[in-house]
Amino acid sequence: MQQNRHVEKHFAAPDLIRDIVIGMADGLTVPFALAAGLSGTVSNTHLVIIAGLAEIAAGSIAMGLGGYLAARTDREHYLSELAREQREIIELPDREREEVAEVLRGWAIPEESITSAVDAISRDSERWVDFMMKYELGLEEPDPKRARNSSLTIGISYIVGGIIPLSPYLFIQQPNVALIISVIVTIISLFIFGLVKGKFTGARPLKSAWQTTLIGSVAAGVAFIIAKLIS
Repeated sequence: MQQNRHVEKHFAAPDLIRDIVIGMADGLTVPFALAAGLSGTVSNTHLVIIAGLAEIAAGSIAMGLGGYLAARTDREHYLSELAREQREIIELPDREREEVAEVLRGWAIPEESITSAVDAISRDSERWVDFMMKYELGLEEPDPKRARNSSLTIGISYIVGGIIPLSPYLFIQQPNVALIISVIVTIISLFIFGLVKGKFTGARPLKSAWQTTLIGSVAAGVAFIIAKLIS
C-alpha cells in the first residue's frame, strides 16, 4: 500500500513580498491623497496628472533609496557581527564554548550530552561561527544582491501602486468625477492586493484583503484630509 507523501509548502521569498507590500501600500495611498486633495481646487485634470506623476517619480526614488539603505545596513551589521564572532572564538574560546552550551541548554538538551555537542560544533571554526550567528544572535547572512533587489522592487511597486489611483485622471477631464472613480478603483485595488498578499504569505486571504482595504482606506483618507487642508 502506497503511503501518502507529506509535502510541506513554505513561502521562500518573504523579503520580496515585504518590499512589494511597502511599495504598493505607499503607492496606492500617497498619490491618491495628492490627486484627491487637488481635485477640488482645479478646473481640469491636467495639473492633477502632472503633480501626480511628479510625486510618483519622487516617491519611487525616495522609497527605493530607503529600501537600498536599509538592506545595506542589514548586511553591514551582519558582517560586523561575523567579524566579531570570528575574532572571539580565537581570543575567547572558553567563553564562546559556554555560550554554545547555553544555547543548547535552552533547547532542553540533556546536560550529559552538551559537552560532546559543544566539542562537535567547536571542532570546525566555520561551523562554530555559523552556529553563533544563527542561534546566539539570530542572524542569517543577507543576500549580497538584497540592497539592489530591494530598491528596485520597492520603487517599481510604488510606481505601479501610484498609477492605479491616478489612472482615472488620465481619461476623465472633470476632476470631481475622476476623484469618485479613483476612490472606487483604489478601494478595489487594495482589496485585491490584500487578497493576493494573504495567499502568498499563508494568511487567510479574505481577512488579509479586508484588513488591507481598511488600513489603506484609513491611511488614504487621513492623507486626503491633510492634502485638502493645505491645498
